[in-house]
Amino acid sequence: MLNSKLTSTFCDLTFQTPLVLLSGCVGFGNEYTRVDGFSHQDVGAVCLKGTTLNARSGNPTHRVYETPSGMLNAIGLQNPGAANVVNDILPTLDFTETRFIANVSGSTIEEYKDVTRIFNDSPIAAIEINISCPNVKEGGVTFGNDPDMSARVVEACRSVTNKPIITKLSPNQTDIAESARRCIEAGSDAFSVINTLMGMAIDITSRKPVIGNIQGGLSGPAIKPIALLKVHQVYQVCKQHNIPIIGQGGITTANDAIEFMIAGASAIGIGTALFYDPLICKKINRGISDYMASQKINRLADLIGSIQLES
Repeated sequence: MLNSKLTSTFCDLTFQTPLVLLSGCVGFGNEYTRVDGFSHQDVGAVCLKGTTLNARSGNPTHRVYETPSGMLNAIGLQNPGAANVVNDILPTLDFTETRFIANVSGSTIEEYKDVTRIFNDSPIAAIEINISCPNVKEGGVTFGNDPDMSARVVEACRSVTNKPIITKLSPNQTDIAESARRCIEAGSDAFSVINTLMGMAIDITSRKPVIGNIQGGLSGPAIKPIALLKVHQVYQVCKQHNIPIIGQGGITTANDAIEFMIAGASAIGIGTALFYDPLICKKINRGISDYMASQKINRLADLIGSIQLES
């Protein structure tokens, strides 16, 4: 039985735990149920795989490569298209289990808008805008690294949906806090911080890039210190507007999750860790509960943004 103190509110949505399964890690929401021992009670929300307007076959292989303390991936947004997801996939999900969040991607601002409009007429709880996908050659990288373009994408999506918009911010930009500020002005209700960092690997025998796309997104424990700093920086803007953050990037333990909450995250994204421990959410929830009991913390809200900066 989960500690009821783990229940939290995110954009007026109730999460039964602060943990969110990140986009691309559990397909379109039904893959995780195949794991023996998994319980939907361990998860507050599930972000579905990145979806574009039309079907995409994705990038050439290799698409995934393990690196020291991390993983490179360049799937290339392989998906069946937004209409197919809404009409054929969403009806197979049990929306009483947990919250499901769509992940919207596009090559143009108009495509982001069109995909968002399609998901607005669905039972999806919220829409995550992926303006910072590092493994496609067009669209995401340009939008996510430019505050003006980021704001324009958010504004376009805001005009066609009344669902909460969660903007996924790129770490590959000069001033992530300024980008967050611009996106709030454009209508973003929340943020995912951070997306993966751009990286590559080379096969020294062939002297060719290992990843077929040349570059991919680096995730896993290797990026955790960067992600933690970015959450702290974005929180300085968000706390003025009561905007929540899904903190993500290399979280593999309860201690990691607690650090992110202290830095300002209201929810915790779990991604790469699921590949080697599909039941890790249960362990992280238990660790958070134990920490709260030991520190006599009664509400998760009392932990969020509680960092002590004065010496």
